[in-house]
Amino acid sequence: MKIIKKLQSAFVAMVLVAGATSCECHHEEVASFRVGHVLCTDGSIMPFCQYLKSDKEAIGLIFHVNTNPEVSGRGYAVYLNTVPAEAFASELGEEQGTSTDVGDFEGNANTYSMYSSEVSPLAEKVFDMWKYGQSAYIPSVGQLRLLQEKKDFLNQRIEALGGDILPDDPEECWFWSSTEVDGQAADKAWLFSMHNGAIQETPKTQKHLARGVITIQ
Repeated sequence: MKIIKKLQSAFVAMVLVAGATSCECHHEEVASFRVGHVLCTDGSIMPFCQYLKSDKEAIGLIFHVNTNPEVSGRGYAVYLNTVPAEAFASELGEEQGTSTDVGDFEGNANTYSMYSSEVSPLAEKVFDMWKYGQSAYIPSVGQLRLLQEKKDFLNQRIEALGGDILPDDPEECWFWSSTEVDGQAADKAWLFSMHNGAIQETPKTQKHLARGVITIQ
């Protein structure tokens, strides 16, 4: 762990010298959090530089701070690693009961509905990620849009933490959302492009990557 932290610190130092980002490190205890802060396996959240000096284990990065009282949670964190390609559903012809609104932030409820349907290999794989009380889920289209907007900033820190960067390659940037397609929910859900934020209605039996998200309560 100490060797990894030293390597991470060296990487961050190079980034800072290049002027590509700010570490936003504070010595006092952090009472709130910002985009780019580190979520640890024990539930603590801290600035990046403070994390590098700690003995904690990172599990994700904050990518959104919620200021809308009508939306539950204080914000969202993205997992450091990508979920391997899997099918949204093992067969067509059955709705998984998710929201079909591409503007909402119901990824958590969507993923539970997918899992409860007992025909979603993707939801089962994401549920297997749960540990240390961190409840991962497949983000909705709306939540993926928030993540894509912060992609370039987050990728510097994801790379420093040894995670999988959010891809920009047009051929490798497609992630499953947890949002089914309105009017075709039995057969299709939305794929989301981390390259440019585009969405593509896609048969649910196709295998694609996903990225776990956590709501900060």
